[in-house]
Amino acid sequence: MAVPGARGASLSGLLPAQTSLEYALLDAVTQQEKDDLVYQYLQKVDGWEQDLAVPEFPEGLEWLNTEEPLSIYRDLCGKVVILDFFTYCCINCIHVLPDLHALERTFSDTDGLLIVGVHSAKFPNEKVLDNIKSAVLRYNITHPVVNDTDASLWQELEVSCWPTLVILGPRGNLLFSLIGEGHKDKLFSYTSIALKYYKDRGQIRDGKIGIKLFKESLPPSPLLFPGKVAADPTTGRLVVADTGHHRILVLQKNGQIQYSIGGPNPGRKDGVFSESSFHSPQGVAIADNVIYVADTENHLIRKIDLEAEKVSTVAGIGVQGTDTEGGEEGDKQPISSPWDVALGTSGSKVQRNDILWIAMAGTHQIWAFLLDSGTLPKKSDLKKGTCLRFAGSGNEENRNNAYPHKAGFAQPSGLALAPEEPWSCLFVADSESSTVRTVSLRDGAVKHLVGGERDPMNLFAFGDVDGAGISAKLQHPLGVAWDEKRHLLYVADSYNHKIKVVDPNTKVCTTLAGTGDANDASSSFAESAFNEPGGLCIGERGRLLYVADTNNHQIKVMDLEARTVSVLPVFKSDSAVVDGSFPREKQKTVPKVPKSAPNISLPPVTVHPGQALQLGLRLELPPGAKLTEGAPSGWFLKAEVAANSPPLWRSQGKSLKQLVTSTVKSRENKCIDVYLCSVPTQHSPGSLPKEWCHLQWARSSHFNEYNQENSPEITPTDQPNLDNPLTGLSSQVVLHCIEVTIKTNHHRCASG
Repeated sequence: MAVPGARGASLSGLLPAQTSLEYALLDAVTQQEKDDLVYQYLQKVDGWEQDLAVPEFPEGLEWLNTEEPLSIYRDLCGKVVILDFFTYCCINCIHVLPDLHALERTFSDTDGLLIVGVHSAKFPNEKVLDNIKSAVLRYNITHPVVNDTDASLWQELEVSCWPTLVILGPRGNLLFSLIGEGHKDKLFSYTSIALKYYKDRGQIRDGKIGIKLFKESLPPSPLLFPGKVAADPTTGRLVVADTGHHRILVLQKNGQIQYSIGGPNPGRKDGVFSESSFHSPQGVAIADNVIYVADTENHLIRKIDLEAEKVSTVAGIGVQGTDTEGGEEGDKQPISSPWDVALGTSGSKVQRNDILWIAMAGTHQIWAFLLDSGTLPKKSDLKKGTCLRFAGSGNEENRNNAYPHKAGFAQPSGLALAPEEPWSCLFVADSESSTVRTVSLRDGAVKHLVGGERDPMNLFAFGDVDGAGISAKLQHPLGVAWDEKRHLLYVADSYNHKIKVVDPNTKVCTTLAGTGDANDASSSFAESAFNEPGGLCIGERGRLLYVADTNNHQIKVMDLEARTVSVLPVFKSDSAVVDGSFPREKQKTVPKVPKSAPNISLPPVTVHPGQALQLGLRLELPPGAKLTEGAPSGWFLKAEVAANSPPLWRSQGKSLKQLVTSTVKSRENKCIDVYLCSVPTQHSPGSLPKEWCHLQWARSSHFNEYNQENSPEITPTDQPNLDNPLTGLSSQVVLHCIEVTIKTNHHRCASG
């Protein structure tokens, strides 16, 4: 709805007056002259016979960070309102968020200012509220956000691009619009003067808006939106960009944390591990005990020396740059939102890691940082420490070209190096064009591999289609990994929630794993599920593919030979050296069963590597008895391992919970929680180590109805949830029809 006497508004109605203002501002010399011009402009616009009134938010839209849906003419009346039209994939939209955060720190709703994010999706995946929730958490958005699924307000106001900021007066009247990024000074000037102008006229109300932050309901987790993962080719250790916790983790192959560097809060500081900090790091690359990090929101490239246990900055100045050519020494060269890094070789004959390739998402380019003196295609000799553009004009395009500087990328977000012949190229996940491209290491030529379409200006050719070359369709891919053993490229097709595989010889792209639904399931390739996976890497000499399953807060492990998917448990043992912060975890306790519960013991069993143990159990209720809805009941399995044996819960780097499948049902088709513990013989049952496992099919209740003909497998969760400890079954219950299969890799264990 609109206020009486107002005229329907679009941004074009503001254009003549605001254009005149901005030309006048170019000629102004002092800040006072500029402020006076803005004040006079507001007098003119506010004095129009009829307001340019913004349309009301359509009814039925989904809201985040508010107690209830907001109305422009009911809740926001008396406020200066900034509408941020954004889509969460857009790097330019991400660049605007620090300006909005700074504005919110300066003025609050009690000062008369409110920012509302109007999410107007580009991709189908971005229309889903749960995915927007994840983005709101990831980018620490604390103001109200409305999911304008059909872009109704966008169309009524004739918004034309992301991001667009629209500033409203206290009557819902249009005042200003700012298109694109890089307008922080104007944003602060227009907003502060508008607040003063309307306060002088008594039109600003200081009432608070009911804010309910979604992030307050986020459960604790070892990982928070991990963006990228890399494997050390020498030791097999993993490096994880724990993006949401603003830190870098170095993990042993079994998931145990060796180092936690930075976090849990964002910052920008070099030095020893315990003092250093990052801000939403993404890409990581490791070689020779050195890790390079794309410190994305600090606009830096950082170096982690694992031997010296120190962090330093090698490229960037800590402020977003606009330079699209580069050429300065690293620590003097401004850069913009580096999203991934890859170690490689320059044109020197000696094969060595002397180049750090950078996916510079903020300027839509591929850059190079010289770790040693060397050369690049079509470049003369370059000295160590030089940081410069390698490919991409800086225009946001899907343009291929034999000359690298004339090619165009659209938010390159993932890199993989294939240095061997005949490939000799960088593979690039170009997210906003929904393509995978190649950049030749011989001459810099940029070529198409899969996805997108031929029109270089069309960045809307996306989908989920297996096929060859341009007939294949992707949706915002963020990661790639090269399989040197099989000569295949793996692609994190992020917004399709799939892992795909590309044969670069034939350009055939097919789905390897993932159902296509945003979900969390670890099973076979066909039945597994991901949620916006962002990073990939090859490990264990080509046997494993590690996946940063970003919105599931997990690292998943794909066994390329067994074709199974499991979850890597991330844990900190008491003996681990952890120099940085670690999220505080709830104290875990072992479920206790009453003395009246039945206890069935089995004799010790000698097993061999790879052997499967099967427990056949039957659950039978007395005639006329049934399980009570909501009552805590269940069964409990405990296993003891000989003191000199490897732990039962590990098997070739996997946890026991990844190696157990179980379907549990009673005659009344009720699902029962399964608690599974592994206890070394030197531990008492009351002092279990932290690595005990918990399997649960239904998180919200101990019993759930389900279809008998399609009974689901019980799937593992990463963290125990013991708010309702098991009380066990009564002595009248007989165990019936339960099977547990445990694969082992050690020689002797006792189970019961």
